[in-house]
Amino acid sequence: MTSPSPETAASRGLACCHVCLKLSSNTAHSCGLCGASLHTRLPDSRQRTIALTITAALLYIPANVLPIMSTNQLGNITESTIIGGILLLIHHGSYPIAAVIFVASVVVPIVKLFALTWLSWSISGSHGVAHRQRTRIYRVTELIGKWSMTDVFVVSVLVALIQLGGLLVITPGPAALAFGAMVIVTMLAAEAFDPRLIWDQEERTHD
Repeated sequence: MTSPSPETAASRGLACCHVCLKLSSNTAHSCGLCGASLHTRLPDSRQRTIALTITAALLYIPANVLPIMSTNQLGNITESTIIGGILLLIHHGSYPIAAVIFVASVVVPIVKLFALTWLSWSISGSHGVAHRQRTRIYRVTELIGKWSMTDVFVVSVLVALIQLGGLLVITPGPAALAFGAMVIVTMLAAEAFDPRLIWDQEERTHD
């Protein structure tokens, strides 16, 4: 016995405004309430998500290879990558801080990149994963992305606070710029992905 085809706004000739969320006829070019351009689905959502995800993945390489901060202590300059900084915190016994930075700066970006890649691929056909689960994955991916900025925030705080009259000077490295750009691009990729495409796919499988 086959389950009934899901009823969506698009199947009833309606479109939801992405600004004020008002339902309007999908034949209208703009929202009657706020005037924003009206689209049944975000234009080129999958293509833009894939392009932004690839860009973020490329930025993630220099973000981890290049130094994220440079420490000048009495003329002795030490450069630290993200992983190097985490290992240094572990060496000094700062396990909670090291764990937070590892999760926010290593685990979260990788998980988000894989999630966006998988979601973009999954809407091209049936892959045995429930549509509700994929929608939840998208919501979690969109939610956690902003926490990736923790490492950049830590470096900014250190640069602002630890300037001990030339005895100890901390400056941000080139990886901070690459990492910040990577986080912003992944957030844009999550915004570019239209989760309604997941449910469009389910509607096609019932046809």
